[in-house]
Amino acid sequence: MLSAELKAFYRVAQLGSITQAAKKLGLSQPTVTTQIRQLESQYGVELFYRGGRRLTLSDDGVRLLPMVKTLLQQEADIEFFLRNSGHGTGALRIAATAPYYILDLVKTFRERLPHIEVSVDIGNSQQVLEALDEYRVDIAASSQLLEDSRLIRRVLGSDPLVVAVHRNHPLAKLDHVPLSALAGHCLLMREQGSTTRKLTEELLKSAGVGFGPLLEIGSRESIREAVLRNIGISIIARQEVPHDPQLRVLSLEGAPMIVEYLYCLKERKSARLPAAFLGLAQEMAGC
Repeated sequence: MLSAELKAFYRVAQLGSITQAAKKLGLSQPTVTTQIRQLESQYGVELFYRGGRRLTLSDDGVRLLPMVKTLLQQEADIEFFLRNSGHGTGALRIAATAPYYILDLVKTFRERLPHIEVSVDIGNSQQVLEALDEYRVDIAASSQLLEDSRLIRRVLGSDPLVVAVHRNHPLAKLDHVPLSALAGHCLLMREQGSTTRKLTEELLKSAGVGFGPLLEIGSRESIREAVLRNIGISIIARQEVPHDPQLRVLSLEGAPMIVEYLYCLKERKSARLPAAFLGLAQEMAGC
């Protein structure tokens, strides 16, 4: 079977990079490199032109790519069918940008269907929606508003953006922060692909406010720990700020609401487990 090699080929072709493909596949770079070389040597073909940091598909690689895409899609469809075919058993895969809204649904879902295996992966909006698009998850909860005819969308909830600071920070004496007061302060932000970061940058840019040195941190938990150590300030959704006597939560001038959406591919919305989860979401929204 060539499943692993073909998946490696597809990711490298898609991303143009062994490093990025390995990260996406959860493998080491040498493993992905070996899989590509094995595929090429076994059949005596050259699938990539190697020059510089980026790999370019060869003519054979270009012809192979749509066939592999179709094969991987069929594999995903088979796997999805099997997970949703058992009576009283099965597995539901969820990806979310934050646990706050989705976990209430998961709790009730598991109470009603205790024999269903549920997995929840946390990532930024870009990662979550990519996982849904690539059939790696069945349901996605994201704060990014996506207009896509292939998807159905439900609103899970909303929260205003606020400023979280250490109680000893100069801004802590304020209850309401004008945007101009943020100038020069060290801002703690998520990586590119985060909706919160995108909204923050747009808000400050529109107000003509320049912040101090940016410190990029790749998780909400780490950002909260950095605020607790008074390393900088963070603009985050109100619900994401933990209850801690060392923290102050300040309202922010012109702060937008950040909305959490639930997404599912239309072609899969009627399958047993996604349908049950979506129905539960609609039921709880009406409570």
